[in-house]
Amino acid sequence: MALQPTLSPLIVAGSYSAPHTLDIFLDYVCPFSAKLAKNGIESVLKPLLGQGGKYEGKVKVIVRNQVQPWHASSTFTHESAFAVLRVAPEKFWPYSLALFQHQEEYFDIPSSTLTPLQIREKLAALAAQVIPPEKVEEFKELLKLKSSPNGGVAVTDDLKYTIKFSRQNSIHVSPTVLWDGIVANEVSSSWGEKEWNDFLKAKVLV
Repeated sequence: MALQPTLSPLIVAGSYSAPHTLDIFLDYVCPFSAKLAKNGIESVLKPLLGQGGKYEGKVKVIVRNQVQPWHASSTFTHESAFAVLRVAPEKFWPYSLALFQHQEEYFDIPSSTLTPLQIREKLAALAAQVIPPEKVEEFKELLKLKSSPNGGVAVTDDLKYTIKFSRQNSIHVSPTVLWDGIVANEVSSSWGEKEWNDFLKAKVLV
């Protein structure tokens, strides 16, 4: 399991020390990613891997932010998630779920008439519903463009890290799932409790 220490809140289910790892690559404007996040991670995997769950201490889930550049607003949504991770790490996953809940607002056509600044303003309004009120201004500051003409924003380096990680592992689309570092092509965004239980029963060796 490779994960930059500052991004440890990307572990959204299970414990950090769990021997098995599910890396789940998700894009906030991908409908199939939304299905896997809500119906897979939140509804099934978190209870199974959490306290009292059947696989407590055995498996962890790392959400890998997968920017898909053919969706024009994808970069902005992921930047906002990294900004939340900086100002309120414990709210990263709740905010991610909020992004999935509102993802249609950031689809290509709805966002086509908005400027990047307007999209970031919408994202700040969404974040304000999740993070503590005193953190909202700090969140907005992280998404302000730097004085350099092409320097990005304060969380651009976090974005670069995740994109480099995806590229070096040949991840092309979302959702993609790795089990202990190997692509698990059998995993589907439509999986429910039975399918995940069958998968873990076959895979967990400790």
